[in-house]
Amino acid sequence: MKVVLFFEDGNWEELEDRWEFRGGIGGLKIILVEEEISLRGLIDKIYAKLGLSKDTMDLVLSYTPPLNKKCSPLVLKDDEDVAALLACRSDSTCKIPLGVTVESTEVCAYEKSGQESSDDTDDSHDGSHDGFRDNYLDVDYCDSEPTDVGSSRQTLLVFQNVEHTSNDNGASATQPAEGNPPVDPLLQLTGAGSDEPANVPTIEASDSTFSDGSNLHEGKYFNTKKDLKRKLSDIAMKGNFEFRTRKSNRSLWVIECIDPNCSWRLRASKIVPESTKFVIRKYVGVHSCSLLNRNANHRQATYVVIGEQVAPQYVGVEKGPGPKGVQTFARTELGAQISYYKAWRGRKHAHTLIRGSPEQSFHVLPSYFHMLEKLNPGTVTRIEVDGESRFKYLFLAFGVAIRGFRYMRKVVGIDGTFLKGQYRGVLLVATAQDGNGQCYPLAWGIVDSENEDAWTWFLTQLKEIIGDTDELALISDRAPSIKKVISTVFEKAHHGACAWHVAQNIKNKFKCADIMGSYWSAVNAYKCEDFAGYMIEISNRYPRVAEYLENEVGFEKWSRCHYPGLRYNITTTNMVESLNSMLVNARDFPYVALLDVIQEKMSKWWNDRRIVAMALTTPLTPSRESQLRPRFAQSNGRHTSQLNPVTYHVKGGELEGVVDIFNKTCICKEFDIDKLPCVHAVAAAHHAQVSVYSLVSPYYTKEYYVLAYGETIYPVGSQSQWDVPNEVVARIVLPREVKDKKRGRPKTSRFPSVGEFRKRKNRCGKCGAYGHYKKKCNSQTGSTEGNPPTNVPV
Repeated sequence: MKVVLFFEDGNWEELEDRWEFRGGIGGLKIILVEEEISLRGLIDKIYAKLGLSKDTMDLVLSYTPPLNKKCSPLVLKDDEDVAALLACRSDSTCKIPLGVTVESTEVCAYEKSGQESSDDTDDSHDGSHDGFRDNYLDVDYCDSEPTDVGSSRQTLLVFQNVEHTSNDNGASATQPAEGNPPVDPLLQLTGAGSDEPANVPTIEASDSTFSDGSNLHEGKYFNTKKDLKRKLSDIAMKGNFEFRTRKSNRSLWVIECIDPNCSWRLRASKIVPESTKFVIRKYVGVHSCSLLNRNANHRQATYVVIGEQVAPQYVGVEKGPGPKGVQTFARTELGAQISYYKAWRGRKHAHTLIRGSPEQSFHVLPSYFHMLEKLNPGTVTRIEVDGESRFKYLFLAFGVAIRGFRYMRKVVGIDGTFLKGQYRGVLLVATAQDGNGQCYPLAWGIVDSENEDAWTWFLTQLKEIIGDTDELALISDRAPSIKKVISTVFEKAHHGACAWHVAQNIKNKFKCADIMGSYWSAVNAYKCEDFAGYMIEISNRYPRVAEYLENEVGFEKWSRCHYPGLRYNITTTNMVESLNSMLVNARDFPYVALLDVIQEKMSKWWNDRRIVAMALTTPLTPSRESQLRPRFAQSNGRHTSQLNPVTYHVKGGELEGVVDIFNKTCICKEFDIDKLPCVHAVAAAHHAQVSVYSLVSPYYTKEYYVLAYGETIYPVGSQSQWDVPNEVVARIVLPREVKDKKRGRPKTSRFPSVGEFRKRKNRCGKCGAYGHYKKKCNSQTGSTEGNPPTNVPV
């Protein structure tokens, strides 16, 4: 026995108690199939009957089971599903509708980038809407025949229990099985089988209507309901009109103009229940409402929509527009007037779209570190969590920087700066300085705060990658936690205090800013005799300051000549402060986004400096070459005499010098500390016919400069390209617990350090510019010169 299948244009619709198939105007069609037909065979027959190409069209078959309760349509996925469907006909006296979705393989969708497909057409509906009824949207239909690859339709196959017989002439005929009605009421609903299409309301032209300016049309597909809503919100904002939702669920969305008398409306639904794609079933894109109902401050201008529209302006930049810039964007590009708070929330949402959420950042952190280690061999990463798997600390040191540290002077500056994101924290940095005087970041860490436990953990990780030797010098501020931890973790290294922070403490504690000249001279003195003279000046004027520097701070911590180790010309932590300043905008990013910025900066530095190093034509780095050249010119007038094969006496100038070119020392101590020939050493080298470059520390040479930046730091790429083991993906890292948020606007700038004063710029009351007063303003802004008096009629 064979089965006769009738089908016609139409679509599924979800009602209160059931799913129902609504027929359209395409007319009834019929095919004959075997009871044992396969899914592939059934689909091939439908392709042949409809005259569709398998290369450009896809078919999806679905039906609702004959149960006594509401069930969503089921999709046929294999031969067993087809057999089950055909078996239902012998157990059911009702018709079993099978929906056949005909979908183009090149469906027209509104992509997330907001761009429209090239096959969009402007199907504006003409005509008057005076007789328009709300129930017009209750009749769904699609075009009866697809005209191009952008078209699509749904069809209905109605199974009837029939037997296949032959008439006297041998022709095939179909008869309804016993007990079944001869005519399907569902087919009568739309007048299927008739040559004339069903009656559909028409709209006649009117001068009182206007289009919404979009190119939407019935049958247009969207990947998701969210994409459709975003597109309509964009149209509403640009058209300065509002719409409201009449009905909305997971499978249906019906909207209309905010004016109940307006004809503009749209109805969209899923192509099949299990799909995410939405198709426009009905669309009237012409307004018949008054212009009084069109405004720029409407409900569709939500912070989510604003954020999605402005998000591209934050791609590839660290800062992007602020809230006021978002307000300007919404006004000029979207035609929407929004508040400052909504602009702030929209900006925050845009950041989330581009850089991810803070919670997601913790989740992907193990996978991110795995990819960094995989793409950058030798990279060291650590993540510390508490007993509840909540984040505590992280540590990152690129393998390239670890290997390059051997070509750096062994002076490391360490400091921390606060983060401004939702989960706050402190960013810890350890950096060296290359032979050209540039920052050379070694390690990064994120901790909860600058406390003793956090510094101990960070410095322990740092010790594993740089070691602990007498040659190593660690420079930091005078925070008690750092001072105590350094002496505990690094037993051999020497600790030095940042001279700038010491100066700030002096100014704040003793109110003696006028002594700073003598203080900095003492800091930079190479000879202890000179240092003693400056300290006498300080002691004579401010004895308490001299006592503070000697006993509480200690000469060996801040004085260049008394330092027990070798800190070269590095007396402050400016190299660390430079890194903190570089990240001023990125410090409110989620952790992974912040680390991405760090990686990007370091990758660029390594590449740029490698290019500079390879192009050098001198033996030394540019900054050291510029220091040495003036000294060579000054040495020409010096008188040099040889004392022994390696020692020379240099006279002339303000100071005399005795230079040992073998041990690379001079009694002026400048050669000893900086490891760069002083004027005396240059004169001695010239007299001994020795290359002055042979007296320079190798850390300043082109060779070391090239080797330090000879490798590349690689990015991890898009998350979709990551190849991460399951055990890494399964690792749980939860966000840290934060204290209750304080009321008011979050603070994004730190309090000034002790002794730090921020000069406030003067703002002109006339032109609004900074840097001068109104009386000294040269601007003609606001001038009434040449204008007639306002109280005299013209």
